[in-house]
Amino acid sequence: MKPNLKRLSAIKQQVPRLQRAPQSDDDDIRITNETLSARREEVLGSARKYIYPLRASKHRVVKVSVAIFIAAVVGFFVFCIADLYKFQTTSSFMYGVTEVVPFPIAFIGPRHVVSYNDYLFELRHYMHYYQMQQQIDFSTASGKKQLADFKQKSMDRVLQNAYVQQLASENGVSVSEQDVDTAVALVRTENRLGASDQVFESTLSNFWGWSVDDFRRELRQELLAQKVVDKLDTATHDRANKALIQLTQGADFAAVAKQVSDDTSTRDSGGDYGLLIDKSNSNIPPQVVAALFQLQPGQYSGIINTGYTLEIVKVLEVHGNQVRAAHISFNFQPINGYTDPLQASNKPFTFIHV
Repeated sequence: MKPNLKRLSAIKQQVPRLQRAPQSDDDDIRITNETLSARREEVLGSARKYIYPLRASKHRVVKVSVAIFIAAVVGFFVFCIADLYKFQTTSSFMYGVTEVVPFPIAFIGPRHVVSYNDYLFELRHYMHYYQMQQQIDFSTASGKKQLADFKQKSMDRVLQNAYVQQLASENGVSVSEQDVDTAVALVRTENRLGASDQVFESTLSNFWGWSVDDFRRELRQELLAQKVVDKLDTATHDRANKALIQLTQGADFAAVAKQVSDDTSTRDSGGDYGLLIDKSNSNIPPQVVAALFQLQPGQYSGIINTGYTLEIVKVLEVHGNQVRAAHISFNFQPINGYTDPLQASNKPFTFIHV
């Protein structure tokens, strides 16, 4: 049977037509090594229109946040400056701020800065004592007048402390933690601020609004002033040494006391205190009390530095837990005898008027 030539010819004509059939655009895209880079750029390009706005938004948020933070800090400092220097606030909040931020209240020469915190430390313990113990209302006319006096006293005190620190630096004088520990222990031994830790802390808080650290801070400044005077007042040391030499050479204690003692209330009686002294006697310096109870009747001590005086003491009699004693006292020069000339030649610049 002969093939149908016409049919075969028709099929041959259809095959090329099918091979050349148009394909869709998607069918033309083939991922190869050559086209991968281009394809990736195409995809990323379509995503950039979403990414760029997000980046811009993130940068804007950062800028706004930084601007708000800077404005808050500036506003806080403006508030603090106005509260401290214009309104002279003494609140606990501002006191806490001055513990962190060293706002100045005065300059002593080009180098020494007096901190506002030192001033508030002094002022607030005056205020606490008179509010809690004397029931003074600082909102009344009389209370405001007294507050003004306290402000002046506090300013005078912190300026004097600054000059004391200057003198201490110039003369190589310092106060160690051991010095403070010894002074605290001496006060505690004499039971002057309470026997137990709880009573001690309660006394400090109730009377002055102080913590134990605050008490140590105040004590450190007092010790520094005492050490400066002890270093500079050589004349008083010379007088005490001469009196001690007289005693070692056999001179009568009462006679020496009448000649050289600075205590006018006991000098005429040969230095006799005129009372029985026990270990908790608050009228006698604790250094003297400690020395007295180490002596036997008829014995006298060496030179005792109480911080404010130099003392030579003698036990006259012992009555159980009490002693009868006499002393020869030499007063140190007051600290302002050294700070006033320094202040006159190097006047402070203060930031507030009190």
